[in-house]
Amino acid sequence: MAVIIDGKKVAAQVKAELKEKIEFLKIKYNKVPGLVTILVGNNPASLSYVNSKVKACREIGINSVFEKFDAAITQDELLSIIKKYNNDENFHGILVQLPLPEHLKEDVVIESINPLKDVDGFHPYNVGNLVIGKDTLYPCTPYGILELLFRYSINPSGKHVVVVGRSNIVGKPIANMLLQKKDGANAVVTICHSAAKDLTIYTKQADILIAAIGKPLFIKEDMVKEGAVVIDVGINRIEDNTTEKGYRIVGDVDFENVVNKASFITPVPGGVGLMTVAMLLKNTITAFEKIESLKN
Repeated sequence: MAVIIDGKKVAAQVKAELKEKIEFLKIKYNKVPGLVTILVGNNPASLSYVNSKVKACREIGINSVFEKFDAAITQDELLSIIKKYNNDENFHGILVQLPLPEHLKEDVVIESINPLKDVDGFHPYNVGNLVIGKDTLYPCTPYGILELLFRYSINPSGKHVVVVGRSNIVGKPIANMLLQKKDGANAVVTICHSAAKDLTIYTKQADILIAAIGKPLFIKEDMVKEGAVVIDVGINRIEDNTTEKGYRIVGDVDFENVVNKASFITPVPGGVGLMTVAMLLKNTITAFEKIESLKN
């Protein structure tokens, strides 16, 4: 039976440490980090996610502002709002909640954010730094995965990591982060995706298997090597008439069966997802320190 990697516990530890750090920074700089979150439209999942970010910010002492705009906002209007916060010295992080309505160009919006304030880690400047191994603002979900491995003393160095999924948000960045020649990484990395004729050939070789494919319960017991570390990034809603809501949340991994074969495994919910907000907070504090130190 695998050790369950408790994202809730680790996220709480990270937040407690960051809260303490903010108290120190408040004395040093006579101000606190500021984060603005921008939401366009009324996507319920996005609204729920933004509210959790705002709440987490307030819990640890980050000045948090939530800007909500009608779905009909124009590209120029949105860019003007971002420019305002780029120039506002009280805000060190700018987060535009994705996805955006179809008439808005996500790439243009992301690239309009000052890279020093890009706490999502999506700006090409920060992505480039990630790929070449420079310290930067990292995408929050992959950053959370590294933090979980670290807190559970799982050293990826020399291990074969297989990443299932190649998204810009999880698959590509986590692969690049883990292959860097540095502590907490230095892994041999394989990226798998839908073009593979038989994914099982690759997944069964993994010492550390990261599932970020967006398909509920896709990774089965026979696809996992005995004793592998399994990190499940998926968050999927499936019908379940036995529950009050009529659905339940599951990952990309068939947890109930894989748990008997893995050495460590993240649950869904309660695993990687909770780390995403914690690492957003960490990025905001990192951005604050960088921006404030550049002034001196």
